Amino acid sequence: MENIHQLIEQLGLEASLTLEEIPNIDLYMDQVIQLFENKFAESKRNDEEKVLTKTMINNYAKGKLIFPIKNKKYSKEHLILISLIYQLKGALSINDIKILLDGVNKKIIKEEINLDSFYNSYLNLTSKNVGDFKMDLQDRESEVKDAMDDVAPYLEQVLMISSLVHMSNLYRKAAEKLIDQIPIEKEEKRQR
Repeated sequence: MENIHQLIEQLGLEASLTLEEIPNIDLYMDQVIQLFENKFAESKRNDEEKVLTKTMINNYAKGKLIFPIKNKKYSKEHLILISLIYQLKGALSINDIKILLDGVNKKIIKEEINLDSFYNSYLNLTSKNVGDFKMDLQDRESEVKDAMDDVAPYLEQVLMISSLVHMSNLYRKAAEKLIDQIPIEKEEKRQR
């Protein structure tokens, strides 16, 4: 199995779009895509993978994951939401993300949220998560090595991957249960 420290370096774990990196001017779609491609390039699995595409952004808008854009330009608030969606879509369905961000979108429209403060809190948590993850990954590597004596490197790698996927599934299931607890306004209520 590859050295765990080398693996951690290749993951691009620290990649995040900070408030300082988000322009205070509205951007056209191509500018948004370029910003995200530049920022998250190191976290891509391979060179063919796209961080963000026009189709993705259009689907976020059509699916009401982000509040409506004006004059084909994306505001700082849109970029924050797209950054959140980028992180969430790796584990959650688009429908779950819509449920999760619906209240945030409404608060943005009503100006009932300090989105910068909220996003900074998110970034602080993700930074702590990265530190916790690095420690956990090293511990998990030790546990895998201890699980079987003299196992072939390939089987050791299978155990490690299986363990990581299992942990990922546990966290995803917990997140889905929390999403299921979010009250959802029914379409009938909205039309009344």
